[in-house]
Amino acid sequence: MNLFSPVISQLEHGLQASALKQKTYAANIANVDTPNYKAQRVSFQSVLENQLSSGSLPTHRTDPRHISFSKSSASGIKLETLHTTQRQPNGNNVDIDLEMAELAKNQLWYNAMTERISGKFSTLRSVINEGK
Repeated sequence: MNLFSPVISQLEHGLQASALKQKTYAANIANVDTPNYKAQRVSFQSVLENQLSSGSLPTHRTDPRHISFSKSSASGIKLETLHTTQRQPNGNNVDIDLEMAELAKNQLWYNAMTERISGKFSTLRSVINEGK
């Protein structure tokens, strides 16, 4: 019997990907004035779409006492260096306005997923407490 719906594991992977995106945007913003720095992006959308269409996203158990899930595979998530036109004379291609907009969009996405997973666990907690 599976205690959690597949939605929880999908949300978990979404949160992990969003956290990686947050780190990438922060690194790009921190290097906005670094000569010859090239902006990076997290590429995982096609992997996510493939796994969603197949109906399963694997997860990873970090402690043997945790509820068992299938083994995680993060092989499809990677960082890509952008080779777009240079925005600055020093060879740097970080567009601070774009990075800040993407950072804000990612934060909204992360907040929405945390709200959703919190709701799922609240429902589960309610079911458990009603059984007492």
